[in-house]
Amino acid sequence: MSETWKLKSGVVMNDETTAEVVKMACALKSLSAYAALAYEDEDAPPDLQGIVDEGLDAMQKIFEW
Repeated sequence: MSETWKLKSGVVMNDETTAEVVKMACALKSLSAYAALAYEDEDAPPDLQGIVDEGLDAMQKIFEW
């Protein structure tokens, strides 16, 4: 696992699961950037930012970033 993605204290996952969750976290961060840009152009569906924010909140419970 990358040094960028550190599990929070008390979170226990095997390396394989952690690697898969890191992929999801990266995708959510990318989607967050996309959503922010899309909202500036008003091209994003109205519920997209809420969904992205929920995912990022969940990842913050797992990883220190």
